Amino acid sequence: MKFRVVIEIDEDGVYVAQVPSLPGCISQGKTRAEALENIKDAIKGYIESLRKHGEPVPPSIEEELVDVNV
Repeated sequence: MKFRVVIEIDEDGVYVAQVPSLPGCISQGKTRAEALENIKDAIKGYIESLRKHGEPVPPSIEEELVDVNV
C-alpha cells in the first residue's frame, strides 16, 4: 500500500512525518531517513489497529510527479 507522507522540520531541527489520510499517524526522527523508517512502522501499527477494530482502511494512493519547465 502507498500513503502520502508529509515531512517537515520542527523548530528543534527534528524531522516530523505525518500521514494526512490516517489522522493522528505521526512519527519523527533525527534525519529524514529515520523519520521515514519510523513513519512506516507507525503506518503498519495504525492499519493493524484499524483492522483489529473492524474499521475501514483508506485506499492506497496512486500519484505521479510531473516536471514542468516554465
